[in-house]
Amino acid sequence: MGIQIDTVDERILYYLTEEARHTSAPDIAEQVNRSAPTVRNRIRRLEEAGVISGYHAHVEYERVDGRLTDLLVCSTSATERQELAQRVLDVAGVVNVREIMSGKGNLHIKVVGEDTDDLTRIAQDIAALGIEIDDEDLVHREYFRPYAQFGSREQEPISPVTGVSGIAGDADVLELVVGDAAQVAGMTLEEANEEGVIPSDVLVVRIDRDDEAITPAGATQIRANDFVTIHSRSGIDEATLEAFR
Repeated sequence: MGIQIDTVDERILYYLTEEARHTSAPDIAEQVNRSAPTVRNRIRRLEEAGVISGYHAHVEYERVDGRLTDLLVCSTSATERQELAQRVLDVAGVVNVREIMSGKGNLHIKVVGEDTDDLTRIAQDIAALGIEIDDEDLVHREYFRPYAQFGSREQEPISPVTGVSGIAGDADVLELVVGDAAQVAGMTLEEANEEGVIPSDVLVVRIDRDDEAITPAGATQIRANDFVTIHSRSGIDEATLEAFR
């Protein structure tokens, strides 16, 4: 059972989730027509009750040396779910874990890697805990907004989006099917990089082959008819596209 809160508490939560780092107690006090000490006391009560469990920055990891963000949908037994959700946080690269009330796919794990090899390492470390990885998807963009029902009833929201992060930034992310006569067909990613077929600033971040989703590593071979996702912060030129056609 949760604690009982009133409309003032609701609006405090609204402004904190809107942009916590820019919202001080005096700023919120002005919005909710209460004194700053009263707002601080209410925030402390919400923290002690576990309603507010922390304050987190929305980090755009791709802007730090082009890191990649992956969302893993995983399964474990219901009896082990909570324990494994806490243990998986110790895996380097895991930044968020959600417990889902379902039999299959009951753990959603968000990870950040330096490159595709690092994502593979993280996935292996997670699997070593006894967690089954059902699916994985490279995060393209995330959008955030506060819970509208906690906001002011007297004004319309200015914008539904309060935070945006994307894998690409100003980069290109393209999805394409590898042609039968493509230059990269039959090559490993390592070979394609060494021979300059795939430039060093272009990453193959996912390969869908039949019903299998593959997180590529250097030894991964590209095959004709693979559905690949490629990413580059500096843009993808026509010569690179031709290598996949």
